[in-house]
Amino acid sequence: MSIYNYLVKKPNGDILSMETYRGKVMLIVNTAGHCQFTYQYEDMQKMYNKYASKGFTVLSFPCNQFGEQNPEDGATTATQCKLQYGVSYPVFEKVEVNGDRTHPLFNYLKHEVDCPPIERKTMQQKMMYDHIQENYPDYLIGRNIRWNFTKFLVDQHGNVLQRFEPETSLLDVEAAIEKLL
Repeated sequence: MSIYNYLVKKPNGDILSMETYRGKVMLIVNTAGHCQFTYQYEDMQKMYNKYASKGFTVLSFPCNQFGEQNPEDGATTATQCKLQYGVSYPVFEKVEVNGDRTHPLFNYLKHEVDCPPIERKTMQQKMMYDHIQENYPDYLIGRNIRWNFTKFLVDQHGNVLQRFEPETSLLDVEAAIEKLL
C-alpha cells in the first residue's frame, strides 16, 4: 500500500485521491480550531508560502478527538482557518485519528513511522503529558496520535519519513522540510 492509494474528503464533500500530491513534499497534520497549538496554523502557512513553489504542501485534517477542540465540520473549520489565520493550504473534512473509526490515511501514517517518546523537559510538555495521561491514557500506548497538531512529513516519493509531536519546534519541522526540497 502507498500513501497515494488513499482517498480524502474535501469540506464540500468531494473525494480527492492522495495521488493529487504525488511529487510533492507533504506535511500532513491533524488540527483543531480551539487548541493551545492553533498558533501553528499561521506558522504552517508561513512555511507553505515559503516552499509551495518548490513542491511543498500542508494538508490539514480537523479532528475533534482531543478535548472536543474542533466541534465544527470541515467547511466551517476551513472558513475559520482562512479568516482567522490566513490559511490557503488545503483543509479537509473532519476525521478521527485514533480508535475504531480512524481514517485509513491516518492509520497508514501512524504505522509507517515510530512514535517518538514524549519529552517532559519543558513545562508545556509536562502539562500536556499529564493531561493526556489523566484524560486519554490509551493515546499514550503504541502508535496512537496523542494530541492535535501531530505532523507527518512525507517526501516527494510518498515515503512517510518523520512524525513530529505537537510541541516540537516548528523550526525543526522546517529544517526537515528544507532538506527534502
